Amino acid sequence: MEEYLIKGGKKLDGAVKISGAKNAALPILAAAVMTRGENVFTACPQISDVSSMLKILQSLGCKVDGSKETVSVDASMMNRCRIPDSLMKEMRSSVFLAGALLTRCGEAVISSPGGCDIGKRPIDIHISGLEKLGAKIEQKDGCILIKGNKLEAADVIMPYPSVGATENIMMAAIGAKGTTRLINCAREPEIADLQNYINRCGGKISGAGTGVITVEGGRELKGCEHRIMADRIEAGTYLLMALATEGRVFLDGISRPLIEPLMRILENAGYDIKSSQEWIWASYTGGRNIHGIIRTAPYPGFPTDLQPQMTTFLAKAGAGAIIEENIFEKRFEYVKQLKKMGADIEIFENKVIIRNNNILCGAQVEAQDLRGGAALVIAGLMADGSTVVRNTKYIKRGYGEFTEKIKGLGGEITVNEN
Repeated sequence: MEEYLIKGGKKLDGAVKISGAKNAALPILAAAVMTRGENVFTACPQISDVSSMLKILQSLGCKVDGSKETVSVDASMMNRCRIPDSLMKEMRSSVFLAGALLTRCGEAVISSPGGCDIGKRPIDIHISGLEKLGAKIEQKDGCILIKGNKLEAADVIMPYPSVGATENIMMAAIGAKGTTRLINCAREPEIADLQNYINRCGGKISGAGTGVITVEGGRELKGCEHRIMADRIEAGTYLLMALATEGRVFLDGISRPLIEPLMRILENAGYDIKSSQEWIWASYTGGRNIHGIIRTAPYPGFPTDLQPQMTTFLAKAGAGAIIEENIFEKRFEYVKQLKKMGADIEIFENKVIIRNNNILCGAQVEAQDLRGGAALVIAGLMADGSTVVRNTKYIKRGYGEFTEKIKGLGGEITVNEN
């Protein structure tokens, strides 16, 4: 088991190249099974979740190749539609393959997906949407059997704008005869990236980024070359990390609109921020205490995936502030770890209340999910003394070259293998 050894108290200062987005790469890799011919994906993040998805594609009979940030996937010879249970449980995003496999094979066999334990994330919205298109669902021996040889287009009204369900139903609708409309769907930019990829392969989808997406089914898809969009959560993490240490950072390869909710909060508090279509620069200079309530919400609201990092930042710069979590009910597990380091914060129902701003002290803490783990690394870099962050496997699910990028900013972090 690996752990990070962090010596805090240094101001971070430097540049970070932002990777391709985890939450865009995974559904796009899943969508590749619907295509014939080679796909070449550039800016593919070097993270364990991508490695797990590529293992799943290989288990289905896809040809996978590549190195570093360029990956090729050819599903022409794919010959299986059942995802091995062991791989399915490695990450939740494997559920994306249900819709893609329905389109390609007319059936899919999956089990309950794994991933971080941050609360109830049932796949009932996925299942009901697939059933609306004519799929037949059966649960047997711990597996979910989905069959749909003759899917038919329909209007699918989603009870909640779930990102994963939106993407899954989009992919299933490619195999449904006629025009499907997804109503009250999620609007995240990663969905638009999936739309762009599928259209480049020969599909016809419109509306991604709005509440209604239209999919014209029955079109044959061919492989193409596609660059994965920039990771807005990674960008927000490094931005908060640098400012939490009273430093500055240049984020290369990210545009402001992708993290606009975070940018507005920081600018309103007086932090010095400049940006273009290709970069963001931020400095602690002039920053002051952040007040008020920050509420997580589906895009374009404040992202739940930045909530733990923001709470850690506020432990030093937000006395009196409140973070309200409206997406996942178990996303406050990291708070107990922050309190070990001296954070004066409390949980009340679905809110974290920042009581006072204290100087954090180094301690041994344990990551219990991806974003909470990143928050603990930020805390370690802020703290006086040394911090040990255990269970780094969670952090590697979403951050590639994590320690290298922190060292590039001047942070003192090393990896210890027990």
